[in-house]
Amino acid sequence: MTFQELQPKISNIIADNTNNRDEKLLAICQLLSENVDYYNWVGFYFANHDTKTLHLGPYVGAETDHTVIPFGKGICGQVAESNANFVVPDVNAQDNYIACSFTVKSEIVVPLFVNGVNIGQIDIDSHVIDPFTEADERFLEFVNQEVAKLF
Repeated sequence: MTFQELQPKISNIIADNTNNRDEKLLAICQLLSENVDYYNWVGFYFANHDTKTLHLGPYVGAETDHTVIPFGKGICGQVAESNANFVVPDVNAQDNYIACSFTVKSEIVVPLFVNGVNIGQIDIDSHVIDPFTEADERFLEFVNQEVAKLF
């Protein structure tokens, strides 16, 4: 399924009044994981600005020990500070990377903004080296714009 075909499905999940926020976020994770071959782990992290930590939200994929990540640590922690997308074509070549699994080869993290504040991010791991393109970034920015409506 193309990103263009997935966009209305994302919007429909957000608009569905029968599910709570976490159920909607999990449904988005499932949709992406099932329909984009190289999206092997899909999840959300949410910021606690008082403690300067990210906390794992709904996700689909292998279990992770990284349920709390300090700002600045790893790719997710760096995005919490930079407020910018971060694409890692090859995690083995990346400094300040928190390894989740030996099967993970690449990662993309896109921040989630509500009223101009970075409240979290969508994090995607892939078992493929260098699969992410600008199209992935634009699509995940769209996903986060839709998700922001839940906050």
